[in-house]
Amino acid sequence: MAEVKLVNVSKSYDSKSMVVTAVNLEVQDKEFVVLVGPSGCGKSTTLRMIAGLEEITSGEIYIDGKVINDLSPKDRDIAMVFQNYALYPHMTVFDNLAFGLKLRKYKKEEIETRVNEVAKILELEAYIKRKPKALSGGQRQRVAVGRAIVRHPKVFLFDEPLSNLDAKLRVQMRTEISKLHKRLGATIIYVTHDQTEAMTMGDKIVVMKDGIVQQIATPLNLYNLPINKFVAGFIGSPPMNFAKGKVIKKDTSKFIVNEEIQLTIPSKFNSVLSKHLGKEITMGIRPEDICNISNLNNKDFQKLEVQIEVVEPMGNETFIYFNITGEQFIARVPSSNNYRAGKKSDVFFNTSKTFYFDDEGNSLN
Repeated sequence: MAEVKLVNVSKSYDSKSMVVTAVNLEVQDKEFVVLVGPSGCGKSTTLRMIAGLEEITSGEIYIDGKVINDLSPKDRDIAMVFQNYALYPHMTVFDNLAFGLKLRKYKKEEIETRVNEVAKILELEAYIKRKPKALSGGQRQRVAVGRAIVRHPKVFLFDEPLSNLDAKLRVQMRTEISKLHKRLGATIIYVTHDQTEAMTMGDKIVVMKDGIVQQIATPLNLYNLPINKFVAGFIGSPPMNFAKGKVIKKDTSKFIVNEEIQLTIPSKFNSVLSKHLGKEITMGIRPEDICNISNLNNKDFQKLEVQIEVVEPMGNETFIYFNITGEQFIARVPSSNNYRAGKKSDVFFNTSKTFYFDDEGNSLN
C-alpha cells in the first residue's frame, strides 16, 4: 500500500472563488482517513484531485513520495468507488469485476483467480453470473467495492459510497468496509457528509467547511477537543447545544444568559475565561450532558426549569427539546415518562462538560 500527502493543494474554477484552499494532509500507509463536512465543503473535489479526475490549481500531491500532479488517473495506481456504483448494466458481476484487469491485459487465469478471490471475500459467489439489475443496492455496492479491490491498488478512494442505501444497509455496509480495511491492510481515503460514518470508520478525520480544513484529529479528539464552534456542532449526534451569554465575576464566575439562566462556572475554566469577562461568548453543551436527575454529590450539576416543546421516545433513551432565549436545546436522557410537551420540567446541566467559544467561534477550552 502507500502513503498519500497533500501539500497546499488548492482548486478554483475562476480567479474569484476557491473551491478548496491550501489543504495539507498526510495519510499514512494502511490508514483509514475520512473527509467529512456539509455539502459543498470541497471534500469530493479534494478526493477527485487525488484521483486525477480534477486538475489542481496549485500545490502538490504525493503517493509513495512521488509527485503525481501530472499523472493521468490510470497511472496513479488508485481505485475509486463512486456514490452511484458506476457498474456496467450489460455485464455480469464477473465481467464487472474483471473489466479493469482485462484492460490491463492480465492473463485469463490471473483474472479468474483474482475475481473469484474477491467474490469470496465479499460474499458475491452466488451472484457472479447476474447482471446489476438483478442485484439489491447492497449487492451492487459490494460489486463496486470488489471492482476496486481486484486491482490491488496502492490507494482506495471512496466517494460517499453508502449514501444511496437505506439506514439499516448503511450500518451493515460501513461495518463490512471497516472489516475489509483491516483484512486488506489498505490505505483508504473516504468521503462522507455523515459524521456518524466518519466517527465509526475513520482512524483519522478531516473536517472541512467552505473548502478549508477546520481540524484533523482522531474521532475521540474531535469529539472531546473541538478546535472551534463549527467542529463542535458538526461532530456528535444529536449536535451540541449553544447559547450566547457573558461571563461575570462576583464571588464566583457565572455564565449569564439572562436573568433566569445563570450557571456557576467550574473553577477549571476560570483561568481562560477570566480574559473574557464581560464579553459575549458562546457556551456549548452536548445533549448527553443535560440530565433528567441531579447527581447530588456533584456541585457541577446545576438545575434549570425549562418549558418542554417536543418529546421524542427513542426506545432506550428519550430526546427532549426546549428553548433557551431563542436557541433550541436537545437533552438526551434515559427513557422516561416524566416529560410532557407543553409542561415545565427541571433539567440538570453538567457544567464540568461545557465548552466555550469566542465571538469568532474559536475554542476557549
